[in-house]
Amino acid sequence: MKFHVIVGRGAAASRTALLLAEDGERVRMISRAGGGPDHPLVEKVAADATDTDRLTELAEGADTLFTTAAPPYHTWPEQFPILSASLLSAVRRTGADYVMLGNLYAYGPVQGPIRPDFPLTATGPKGRARALVWEEAAASGVKVTEVRAAQFYGAGAFSVFSLMVQRQVLEGRLALVPQELDVPHSYSAIGDTARTLVAASRREQAFGRAWHVPTSTLSVRELAGRLAELAGAPKPRMEAMTERDLTLLEFTEPFWAEMHEVLEKPGHPFVIDFSETEKILGVSATPVDDVLREVI
Repeated sequence: MKFHVIVGRGAAASRTALLLAEDGERVRMISRAGGGPDHPLVEKVAADATDTDRLTELAEGADTLFTTAAPPYHTWPEQFPILSASLLSAVRRTGADYVMLGNLYAYGPVQGPIRPDFPLTATGPKGRARALVWEEAAASGVKVTEVRAAQFYGAGAFSVFSLMVQRQVLEGRLALVPQELDVPHSYSAIGDTARTLVAASRREQAFGRAWHVPTSTLSVRELAGRLAELAGAPKPRMEAMTERDLTLLEFTEPFWAEMHEVLEKPGHPFVIDFSETEKILGVSATPVDDVLREVI
């Protein structure tokens, strides 16, 4: 029986654990809270992944170490290197394959659809933090791959859409959104993210490079409209937040100060090319309505 370790307990980690367990493979999930789904083949352990010795002990004998974990958003530049170094050390010590879940920040501003072989040219602190995590792992000599997702949506997702649009639409309230309302944007379903992580872990040719989670591309207004229609909710009321709105909100919560870096260039579509994931890993995007019905 294969044995895998997953660091993290969010929706992508939980869905990945269930996919592996449903295939008869044993999974150990590690997080500070010790959370995760209930399944006979899923063991949940409370531990701090920055404790390298403890992490190594828990990962001993694992075929694969998956990481979906991230520090609090506003601490990425300081905390991501610490977490990443611990994970990389545990992989070196145990010899496990290493599958990382990343995002698109490291690319920086890009013209046209983003391909996984594009250079990581971000200059902002969060983009550079993400880029360094991958660059150090790729140069380390371990067997590693990174699966990069766009903004999450779907059941259990933790994202701008799920936090600032989804509930407001379902309850018929005004949604204030820190992105342009009518510009095309790629969204990665939680289920598709998990399926890409599992598919990448099982193919030798997947290692040594990055892959994009298949996405659906539509504007946030269109996505909100589909959600409202499927739920029988009123037509969404939405407004785009301004830089001034974000600046004022910085006084209430450190998260808001971080949004300036990741706002898209005005009028600029933010879309990705995932054709290689479909062709080589065999994963395609789930239809939008199917994802939203699960949310509802």
